[in-house]
Amino acid sequence: MDEPAHDVEVTVTTHDEESAEITVVGELTEHARRPLVREMTDLMLAGATLKQVRVDLCEVTFMNSAGMATLVQLQRMAQPRGIDTPLVVHTAAVARPLQLSGLWRRFTIVDRREGHPEDVHEATPHGHDHS
Repeated sequence: MDEPAHDVEVTVTTHDEESAEITVVGELTEHARRPLVREMTDLMLAGATLKQVRVDLCEVTFMNSAGMATLVQLQRMAQPRGIDTPLVVHTAAVARPLQLSGLWRRFTIVDRREGHPEDVHEATPHGHDHS
């Protein structure tokens, strides 16, 4: 049996005492979960002073619900330690599912889409009802 190709690459592209960046290239699906969780775990174990882990999704070509669930899992891992997990987006393939699912408001978003001024959308504070 041939194993299907998993078109995703996950790497830590920058890292210092207080911040790091994880870059995802390819498809953000269930196949990205393990490498993303592994990188986040390694970063958290390596630095007690870590305050932010940016997740660069600029080169993601496709994202499904499993990929979005993985992003929520990363945020849930980081929150108890006070680590912010902003998402950097560059394409509608990522921005649109985040907007439609409501996750656009859950995460801090660095919007780098063409035709949009570079903007940072702050996450809506958890536990606050804005009705």
